[in-house]
Amino acid sequence: MAEPLPMRINWNPDIKHNQMERWICIYPAYINSKKTRQEGRRLPKENCVENPHYHEMRDVLSVTNMHFLVETLKYPREISREIQFRGRIRVQLRNADGTLCSKDFPSRESIMQYIAGKIPQLKTRQNKPGGESFHQPQPQSSGSGAAGGGGGGGGGGKKGKGKRR
Repeated sequence: MAEPLPMRINWNPDIKHNQMERWICIYPAYINSKKTRQEGRRLPKENCVENPHYHEMRDVLSVTNMHFLVETLKYPREISREIQFRGRIRVQLRNADGTLCSKDFPSRESIMQYIAGKIPQLKTRQNKPGGESFHQPQPQSSGSGAAGGGGGGGGGGKKGKGKRR
């Protein structure tokens, strides 16, 4: 049977900024360069990262002086996501009196830009085994005509008709 949904609290002006309900939510889709604006990207593509994960966002925020929380919820615009790609980050932007927690991060956009700028510098991103694994050279056949597979991938030139069977 499905899990019961957490109790939803409507917005209340009496809730202080330091309570979790007032913390901002950042999903990995907000800084994903593979997403369009309609799919949920919030920053320009040149400032985004390719397929970020919530644990990378967590690692980046852990070195800052900000309070944050990891939640295992999926982004509502993504219908089918595997369990390992779920997650969002809640970040405290303001103190109880309404002042900023950190002068370096006055808005949610500044936090997203910081995260997107630091994720490529993570060791997990720099040491990815075979970052271009799908571009590995394939063994070539001896012929180069129509029987040699001129329609396959590879260098430029004419398209060709493909392999004969």
